[in-house]
Amino acid sequence: MGVVGAVRRHRRRVGVALGLAGMAVPLAVAVAGPAQAQARPLGRSAGTVTPVSTAASSCTTTAGPYQKQAERFLGRPVDGRQSRADCLAIQKFQIDHGISPTIGYAGPITSGVMNLIGAQKAAGHNPNAAKKCPTNKGRIACVDLTRQLSWVQDGSRLVYGPVPVRSGRNGFETRTGLKRIYWRDINHWSTLYKVAMPYSQFFDGGQAFHSIAGSVWSPPGSHGCVNMRKGDAKKYWSLLKNGDDVYVYGRKPGT
Repeated sequence: MGVVGAVRRHRRRVGVALGLAGMAVPLAVAVAGPAQAQARPLGRSAGTVTPVSTAASSCTTTAGPYQKQAERFLGRPVDGRQSRADCLAIQKFQIDHGISPTIGYAGPITSGVMNLIGAQKAAGHNPNAAKKCPTNKGRIACVDLTRQLSWVQDGSRLVYGPVPVRSGRNGFETRTGLKRIYWRDINHWSTLYKVAMPYSQFFDGGQAFHSIAGSVWSPPGSHGCVNMRKGDAKKYWSLLKNGDDVYVYGRKPGT
């Protein structure tokens, strides 16, 4: 009886251990997620899970309606046909500029961002060539919604910029007209959208200049603020003060 009992106890312990091991596998898969669960190559230990990047493998083979424009913009051979190299170049542009999906398809959103960047580059060091921003106000921050550009000028002299910005999306448009900075908060936190707004300089109600962590080219846009890269927002903070004028004009593409 002693031997039989010992065998039975041993079998029970083995059964419990196997049962727990069987429960642990689905739990690990659930925590890791499908991509990580499939990422363990043969020959690796069961305790090692290596994530696999799927970016390069997600390239589309389909040429988009703006294929030639994308090829020209990115310095690729302009033939209107989607090659693997074309797709990877378009995909990198999409990733760098916050465009989704990032599958290398030359669609209207990618084309729109490329057009915008082209217009911004064309502004050069004379963004107010058309004299749309007042030159009789002394120091003023100008915001051109059409080109998604901003700069600071003093009379007709360019002080800083132009720099790319991201204004309000459709339904949350940045309001146009002559404004004035009335409140500044270097570490502002939006209680409405639960997001940090560093270097905030408010000029029209809840609309302000402030920096963002992501791309200023990423669609669809802000909730009305003029989003800036951190370095540019920090420079604006040093150049402007309460009471300084802000002039917003034009219309953001797509609004």
